[in-house]
Amino acid sequence: MTYTITISSAELAQHLHDPSWAIVDCRFKLGSPAEGRSAYVESHIPGAVYAHLDEDLSGPIIPGETGRHPLPTIETFAKQLSEWGIDANTQVIAYDDNSSVYAGRLWWMLRWLGHDKVAVLDGDWRQWQQEGRPTSSGVETRARRTFVAQPRPEMQVSVADVTANVQSRASKMFDSRDESRYRGEPSPMDPVSGHIPGAQSAWYARNLDANGKFLPADQLRARFAALLGDAAAEDTIFYCGSGVSVHNNLLALALAGYGTPRVYIGSWSDWITDASRPVATGEE
Repeated sequence: MTYTITISSAELAQHLHDPSWAIVDCRFKLGSPAEGRSAYVESHIPGAVYAHLDEDLSGPIIPGETGRHPLPTIETFAKQLSEWGIDANTQVIAYDDNSSVYAGRLWWMLRWLGHDKVAVLDGDWRQWQQEGRPTSSGVETRARRTFVAQPRPEMQVSVADVTANVQSRASKMFDSRDESRYRGEPSPMDPVSGHIPGAQSAWYARNLDANGKFLPADQLRARFAALLGDAAAEDTIFYCGSGVSVHNNLLALALAGYGTPRVYIGSWSDWITDASRPVATGEE
């Protein structure tokens, strides 16, 4: 069986020693970038390698030109995937401890490069621990394989595309950040508050239950039916603060049976690098 969206802890536990499976620990904490790796070294799912948001899942920040988490080059990321022992035949499982916010970034990036055999652990590391499942410590490696990228550029939009959409309103646009940041209330995350004009609020946390697991598919379908209306998911644009938490919404849409929206990966932190770009506040 191939897993392409989520996997349960019970299902993952059956494949811990499967050489065709690669488990990637994506734990990270904004503002404390060393914490995730330290947590991984202390305890992780057996066989897991570690992916650092800033070092492995992002490219260099160019002040005044990029957001906080620009994508790495295709060549750089394909090389990293190869070092993690991932190729076209590998089933990849990603997890974190924050409701798949960071694991979702890896999930999307693999799909962006043409690899659909990737899923996130529903319930994340916290459920794995609560269930008393096996763990390992230290740093693990996998035998190198060769990952060949097959990019899907249509999965993302550029800042120029978003700028044009602000004028045309041709595509519905959704902001994945919490409602206070969307409305424009002050936040330490960015020097400018508000949202991209025309965007509607779609806070990703509303996809989750009290334990951080995704809501049942029927509840997710109802949520997105109300948001999207008659728009096809593939025709919409989703963004967040820096191209990370947006992927929780994409996972939820997939669980609900929708297609994949286009992502503005630079997101709000990229949008505000140019003071001439319009900013909206309040509700839309």
